[in-house]
Parts: sequence; structure tokens; C-alpha cells
Amino acid sequence: MIRLFHHPLSAPSRFVRLALGECELTPELIEERPWERREEFLLMNPAGTLPVMIEDNGPPIVGVWACSEYLDETRGFALDEHRLLPASADRRAEVRRLLEWFLTKFNEEVTIYLAEERVIKRELSRLGMDSSPDSSLLRAGRANIRTHLRYIDHLIVERSWLAGDRMSYADLAAAAALSVADFLGEVPWQETEEAKDWYVKIKSRPSFRPLLADQIRGVTPPAHYTDLDF
Repeated sequence: MIRLFHHPLSAPSRFVRLALGECELTPELIEERPWERREEFLLMNPAGTLPVMIEDNGPPIVGVWACSEYLDETRGFALDEHRLLPASADRRAEVRRLLEWFLTKFNEEVTIYLAEERVIKRELSRLGMDSSPDSSLLRAGRANIRTHLRYIDHLIVERSWLAGDRMSYADLAAAAALSVADFLGEVPWQETEEAKDWYVKIKSRPSFRPLLADQIRGVTPPAHYTDLDF
């Protein structure tokens, strides 16, 4: 049994959920609101960040990098040609580079701006904290996502998948990051073709279905969010 402490608007959490799904593992999902600084959660991860994964009675596996490496080391060989982290060192390096790009750079330049300004600050207000949305940050996130979409377009033109000739952690990371923005209706799909076609392929996979069922108080995703051929 695997327990995963996550939040629906955490791109790293979504990435680990996709990776678990590709390994045909169904975790027990425990929604965590890290801004609440819950003591029990901080005892597992003093940094207070997501995701945190626990298998059986083992120790907490903290952070997206530790979770991804753990899944590859414990399940990767069983996936054979569908392994999500390639066997060769140079290809693994490229996958890890793109993991860093989408789960750090994209997250900091797009996801955090959109999620915090539209949803999380509202939750903080319910806790009595002064947290007014900053429209300039929303504009920055909306501008930055276009740069990232163009980069995905560039990668897909050059390759079958983002990191090479088959699906990898890189694709799951990019899809996880984009899916948060898509849930909030913030992806200008009309401005891209290659990225949209690639996203449809990922979105149609069984591992993605639990993400399409996510619900967040006060947020109604656009109609196309659950459409597999939008």
C-alpha cells in the first residue's frame, strides 16, 4: 500500500500520481494543504512541501525527485521497454533536465502564480490571513505559459516525445504542470498545435483519469478539461 500526501494544484504531486499510474499502482491519496502547516505533516517533512509518499510502513519519501527515483529503482525494470527513466546515462540526463524544467522552472514561472493568485490566496483569506490577489502576477503567469508552450512545440517537432523516441518522466512532468493550468482554464490551446496534440496523447492514458476527476472547492474547470479529444 502506498499513501501519497498531495494537493490537486501541486504539479509535483500530479507528476507522482501519473508516475504511480504508469506503474499500475493505485495510491491512497491524502490531500494536504501545506499552507496550514499541519504538525503531523511537518513531522514527516519539516520543509512542509509536497509530495510525500509512504510505502507500507516505510519511512517518508519526500519530494518529487526522491519519489521519481524510488519508483524507477523499485518498479522501473519491471516496465521493460516502457521504463520512464531510460537506461542510458545520456538519455537519463536529458529526462532529468526536462524534469527540472517543468517541475521547477515552469512551476515557478507559471503554476505557482496562477494557483496562488486564483485559489490558494482565497484559502488563506479563510484562515484570516491578509492575502489579496496580485493581478500583475496573474499577467506574468499567463505570459510565461506561452513561452513554455512554444518550447514544447519545439521539442515535439524534433522528437516523438519530449525527451526522445518514447514516453518518459519528462512527458509526465510537462503534462502534470500543464494540467494544473488547464484545470484553471489558463492554457491558450488555440495558440498551439503540436503541444496540444502531444497533451491529448498523455491525457488519454489511463494514468491520467484520476486527475480528470479532481475537484477543488470554489473552482469549476472548463468543459474541455475532461474531454479526451478537445
